[in-house]
Amino acid sequence: MPAKNPRVNIVLDQTLYNVLGRMAQRDGISMSLEARDLIKEALEAKEDIYWDIVASERKRTYSAKKALSHKDIWK
Repeated sequence: MPAKNPRVNIVLDQTLYNVLGRMAQRDGISMSLEARDLIKEALEAKEDIYWDIVASERKRTYSAKKALSHKDIWK
């Protein structure tokens, strides 16, 4: 029977493996679920960094003279 969700195999050094195991045990979940949750958190953090960069660039290039009002856009 095929797996319900896609799978990824990763290789960890012994230290990371041990830490992941302790975290999973502490949280009462499998190492796989712990790794999945950590990856989700990391992706969210990377996304936050990306949007911060986008916002900073938009702020740097913003011109009040060229900006359109909400009313102008939704006419």
